[in-house]
Amino acid sequence: MLFGMLVGDIKKRVTAAVKEGDTVARDVLRLALGEIQTAEARKNAPLSEDEASATLRKLIKSNEETLALATGDATIALRHEIDVLRSLLPAQLDVAQIVTLLAPHEAELKAAKADGQAVGLAMKQLKVAGHAVSGSDVTLAVKRIRGAG
Repeated sequence: MLFGMLVGDIKKRVTAAVKEGDTVARDVLRLALGEIQTAEARKNAPLSEDEASATLRKLIKSNEETLALATGDATIALRHEIDVLRSLLPAQLDVAQIVTLLAPHEAELKAAKADGQAVGLAMKQLKVAGHAVSGSDVTLAVKRIRGAG
């Protein structure tokens, strides 16, 4: 199970950050581990890979929102935290890559009655194939394919 690997990876990175004296990475990794453990306690069961990744993405989003308001040295630390958290997640495809992957399904996506339905079809195809994507990027890719973007 990849989730166990994710928690193990976080623990190894905490140890490495301590050895390197990288207090920002150490603290954000410990925070991530704590968030995952809290979510597990609430669920009363281990998190799936997707649930653990969603917890990390939520931390990243929170830091990005804080970064928009931050100034000075705080921005450097926040950017470093975001980079550390992103490095734990599988790389996400960009809009152009999504468009390419969805090319075999172009007729089906164009035949959908609305963009929302087309996005749903696209997400299903991408998830079944195991691709990491953001909903907003899939929406943009579908709009391009349907000629509205």
